[in-house]
Parts: sequence; structure tokens; C-alpha cells
Amino acid sequence: MKQALEEATATGTDVQDHDHHGIRQVLRELGIQEINAAYSTGLKWGGTDNEQLLSITSPTDGKLIAKVRLATAVDYEQVVRTAEEAFTTWRLVPAPKRGEIVRQIGNKLRDYKDPLGKLVSYEMGKILQEGLGEVQEMIDICDFAVGLSRQLHGFTMHSERPAHRMYEQYHPLGLVGIISAFNFPVAVWSWNAMLAAVCGNVSIWKPSEKTPLVAVAVQHIIKDVLRENELPEGIFSVLIGDAEIGSRMAADERLPLISATGSTRMGKKVGAVVGARLGKALLELGGNNAIILTPHADVDMAIRAVLFGAVGTAGQRCTTTRRLIIHEEVYEDVKQRLLSAYPKLPIGHPLQDGNLVGPLIDKDAVRMFSEALERVQAEGGTLLTGGEVLSGTGYETGTYVQPALVEAKNEYHTVQEETFAPILYLIKYSGEVENAIALQNGVRQGLSSSIFSLNMRETEAFLAHTGSDCGIANVNIGTSGAEIGGAFGGEKETGGGRESGSDAWRVYMRRQTNTINYGTALPLAQGIKFDI
Repeated sequence: MKQALEEATATGTDVQDHDHHGIRQVLRELGIQEINAAYSTGLKWGGTDNEQLLSITSPTDGKLIAKVRLATAVDYEQVVRTAEEAFTTWRLVPAPKRGEIVRQIGNKLRDYKDPLGKLVSYEMGKILQEGLGEVQEMIDICDFAVGLSRQLHGFTMHSERPAHRMYEQYHPLGLVGIISAFNFPVAVWSWNAMLAAVCGNVSIWKPSEKTPLVAVAVQHIIKDVLRENELPEGIFSVLIGDAEIGSRMAADERLPLISATGSTRMGKKVGAVVGARLGKALLELGGNNAIILTPHADVDMAIRAVLFGAVGTAGQRCTTTRRLIIHEEVYEDVKQRLLSAYPKLPIGHPLQDGNLVGPLIDKDAVRMFSEALERVQAEGGTLLTGGEVLSGTGYETGTYVQPALVEAKNEYHTVQEETFAPILYLIKYSGEVENAIALQNGVRQGLSSSIFSLNMRETEAFLAHTGSDCGIANVNIGTSGAEIGGAFGGEKETGGGRESGSDAWRVYMRRQTNTINYGTALPLAQGIKFDI
């Protein structure tokens, strides 16, 4: 292992003496050993002697991975001051040079993809291929950001005044606060941090208190790059903290942009606080995503998409398929195929080959899963299969569940809400595709949507401005699996934010219109005369 990474082992986690599934070795490879600090400002780990320790256990086997020390208000101030100082230097670095730093970060992530992906899987509970895929998303966004660093273009336009030139340009905002969720503990941070970095900003990251260790690991990897390029502390910072730290970030006028990923309930609180100080909020919140299956669907293809969309990551994706809107002509066929497939789903430890469904993040998530099933049945829904909390050998944690299929109606209160667990509601429709689209749109969330049909008129109706009201609308693919190149986010209670590709970079910059008079006169706009 690289000597620089060994030296980076500083202070933030009390790692336990075990090697469950090789995790102890993984922690060593990632530079996480006897750590005792609450924050990192890029090159430096630190923190006050806060006695409040948070135990991090794996939802996969219930084993204690580490104990982390939570940041205090004093720690927070130190991080912000260091970030402000770093910004004064980083904003002066030419954008393509900033892109070069991001390129090096991407290469380091390639070097550590296997151990980092394994830690994501063990700490969060997603299967190993998904953990590795999440790290690959980080690598991909680095590649995207490198190219973007040479394309932060503005616009020119014609002035109505002679001998005048007008154009628009973009400047970095400053400090970007990033509040990430447990289900994608590193990828979503990278979507924000890498774009913010090439735009000339510095970032302060509060990872989920349920998955802080992968954030610690990423900071160690970044530390190598900062040291090798003799860059200042604070370009990338992390705070290991609870909701109080997130509240401080939202209220802090020194952070002009807060990017927050999580539940709609959390996003409304953050948005209100940021809005009250007229800051900018990038919110990526809940989804209640549907797939429409019309009579013209390729059902074989659709079933595969439905299965991954509904049970991948144990239903803990914001893009998870939660509703399946099926035309009455194919309803029974689709229902029977799913009833055949669901009991065969390989459920178990995510680091064991062959398993496709891992655990829920904790017992609170299991409780919400069970309560949602009770409520929807009380409303008139029918539980077709699944819904059990698994027990016995391999399931001792009580966090593994059998994904559930439920016949329901779209108007049920429980169906209208997002339950972050593997529950798929089967909803029947009749008539034209517009009826299915109305059901698809008939919820408060608007993240991802999909239609399976080989009929061009149906698919074009779904994509028209009168079709899906979601930020993502797919044809003949599922609701999960967004690519880096497109802007990611949704409408309504999903928050309206956009991250990742396309022109999402603009949110990390402030827009400025410039007018230059290179003539000898001073004509006023709109032909106004103001002679003295």
C-alpha cells in the first residue's frame, strides 16, 4: 500500500480488531486505522475532545465496524474557516488546471475501486457489484468534470447600443455544503464535489451518520492528491456529525449553496432554512417511481427491469420502482411472472456471490417496511407474496426482508407515500395510455418514470409535455440506473434540483452579465434621453 496513504492515517475512527469478510484489511488499505477525529480539512484531520461516540455497525451481520467521534460547533467553525482560506487560492487556479486535479482524483479512485467498493457494500448493505458500481460512478463523474473544466462557457449577445459589447460569464460561488444520504454514500457526494471543484468552489461534506466510514476513506484518497500537488487544506472537507451539523450548514450564510439528498421531510426543512437567508438549495429528495406496461410492451424485457428496479439495493434507491401500472390485457400475465420470480430472489449477505438482495440499512427501516404493509392492507390492498422479516442463520441482524408484491390502488394513502423498502404496488389500468400516465403523475413526487411499449404513439405521448411529469422519463428501460451524462433530479416534492451531467454545473456558479462600451459616446438603453 502506498506510503502516503499510510501516513494519511490520522484520526476519526476506532477500528475494531476483526476481519469479517476481509473488512479489516480493507480498512487498512483505505488508510482507516486508529482514528479519533471528527473532521478532515483535506490535508489535516482534527477535532475537539468530544466524548460523544457513534457506533457504526454493518447491517449485513450486525458487527461493530468502528466508533466515530462526532464534530462539535467548534470543529465546524474550524472547517469553515479553513475552507474559506482555501477558496481564496483555489478560485485563482485556471479551470483546466482544476480539472487536472480532478483527473488525478479519478485515477486514485481507480486504484482503490475494489476496497472502497467492498467497504460501501459492507457499511451500507448493497451487494458488492452495486458497491463497485457506485465507485465507478465516482470515476465517471471525475472524467466528465475533467472535460467540463474546458467548457465552462458563457454567452455573447448583440447590444442595442452602438459600440457596445455584451456577454455573460460564470464565477464560482465559494463554499458548497453537501449533505448526502446513506443509500449512495459516496457517489452523490462526488456528483456535487467534482463539478463544484472544476467550477472553482470548495466543498464541505456531511455524510450520513449511518455511513461515515466510506467518507473517511474517500478523504484519505483525496489527501494523497492534495499533498502531491501542494494544494491548500480545505478544498475538500468532511464533517462527521449528526443532524445538528446539517442544520448549521443550512443556516450558514458563508455557504451560498447547500446540496441536500434525502427524504422530502428533510428537504423541506433544509429548503426553508436556506431560502430564509436567500441562499441556493439543490434538493434531490424522494421518489415514488412508476413503470407503465401497455398492451404493446415487450413483457420479457420489462420483467427484468421491474425486478431490478423494485428490489435492487433492497428498495433503498430514490429511483426504486415502487408502482407498476399494468394494462388489464397483460395484467394477469405480468402478475404471475412476478409471483414466480419473487420467491426465488437470492437474499443474503451482500458480499457473498450470487446474492441479489441485501439487508435494509437498520431496524427502523424494517419497521417502516412492516408498518407500510399493514397500512396498505388496511386500506384494501392485497399482499400477494413476501413481506416477511427473515430470521435464522445468516439473518440474525433482523434487517433482511422478503420483498413484497401488493395489489393496490393508486389513491391509497400508503401508495402515495414513499416507503424506502422493497414494496412493489401492482396497479391495473384500462383504456388508453393517457389513463396510465394520469396514474403515473398522480403522486406528489416526480423523480423517475418509465414506459414499456413498442407502440411509438404511446411512447411519444409519454414523453410529450402532457406526458410524464418527472425529471427522468425512460422508454423500454427501468426507473433505476441513470447515466452520468444526463442531469439527475426531479420535480414536485422531489425538490427540483439537478445534479451530475448536462448543464447541472451552472448551479455551482453565479451568473454575471457584462456590458462594455468601447465607443466615445454614452447612449442609454431603450433610447432614453437624460441630457443635463
